[in-house]
Amino acid sequence: MEKINGRLLSWASILEPSTREQAERTAAMPFIHPHMALMPDAHLGKGATVGSVIPTLGAIIPAAVGVDIGCGMMAVRTQFDAADLTGRDLSVLHGQISRAIPLSAGRHNKKVRATAEPRIEELRAMPGIAQADGAAGHWPLQLGSLGSGNHFIEVSLDEKGRVWLFLHSGSRGVGNKLASVHIRRAQEWCRARGIELADRDLAYLEEGTPEFDAYIEALRWAQRFAHLNREEMMDRVVEQVGRFLDDDVQRLDQVQCHHNYTEREEHYGREVWLSRKGAISARTGQPGLIPGSMGTASYVVAGKGNVESLTSAPHGAGRNYSRTAARRLFTRQDLESRMTGIAWGHSNAFLDEHPDAYKDIDVIMRDAADLVEVRHTLRQVVNVKGD
Repeated sequence: MEKINGRLLSWASILEPSTREQAERTAAMPFIHPHMALMPDAHLGKGATVGSVIPTLGAIIPAAVGVDIGCGMMAVRTQFDAADLTGRDLSVLHGQISRAIPLSAGRHNKKVRATAEPRIEELRAMPGIAQADGAAGHWPLQLGSLGSGNHFIEVSLDEKGRVWLFLHSGSRGVGNKLASVHIRRAQEWCRARGIELADRDLAYLEEGTPEFDAYIEALRWAQRFAHLNREEMMDRVVEQVGRFLDDDVQRLDQVQCHHNYTEREEHYGREVWLSRKGAISARTGQPGLIPGSMGTASYVVAGKGNVESLTSAPHGAGRNYSRTAARRLFTRQDLESRMTGIAWGHSNAFLDEHPDAYKDIDVIMRDAADLVEVRHTLRQVVNVKGD
């Protein structure tokens, strides 16, 4: 761990100067308490750094949570092992999953599935439903859809050859629209009060104001949507794996966690609003998930309760190159080579997800040694993504 200054601690051995400067600007905000923590996978974000843990007193920065509110991961360990997959064409399973779950930005279900109905009813009963309906009235059709970018669905094998199902997604278009509304409101709120900011995306809302209350309501709704969205997708993945292997899936272990969210937590003796933008909660013994990039390992972990990190850990590998730079640098041939032995989408659309577009997950995990212990190491055999 590096103490950058009295308000900023870093666990990142790979830290670009621009990322460091951005984090220092956020840490200088007057309501940060006691300090900000940079995770090993920290990289440049909008407003606040991706891979940062931001404790605030009496205020929240909406852009510090980001536009994919509640983004996170879910994993299930099944009763199957590598032998059950041997000799089977995993591209068939890739196709089944791809047809069962809408992929890519803007894609959604054509109709509400029966499994989604009780989840939709739960969301309709929550405070925040009026905001969700106003932002994206078709949100029920988004429940059970993946999105694009670094979101994925994977079938993986652990160190003992056991089959895991693993997915990564968030609150989809409705969460994005809700976040965008409140980021804009925060900017307007600060501007109306003559508050000068080092970065307009550090605009914040003060606790006790109607604007703050409205954001918290939308935030909690979107976080729950994201959680239920992952559940709905996992139900469909389980169904397709059962069909593929001609046997019902048994869920022997299950882990789910957010990594873009805000919760009320106690740290250093004070109740704070803790925003994790690209970070997971890692209380002592708490299960968590840290995925690598396409073609690399992912990890099932347990938290060590590190106090200085605000009981947090990284959420993945963290980008090394922007999407534009990755598309320019990497070739389809090289990506095909790196994905040997994995059933995947075989498309130029995934060049920006090339493993080398991300930091080395092995370095990230070494940097996180004081934050989590590794319970299982997963290697993907099927990778489903949206373009």
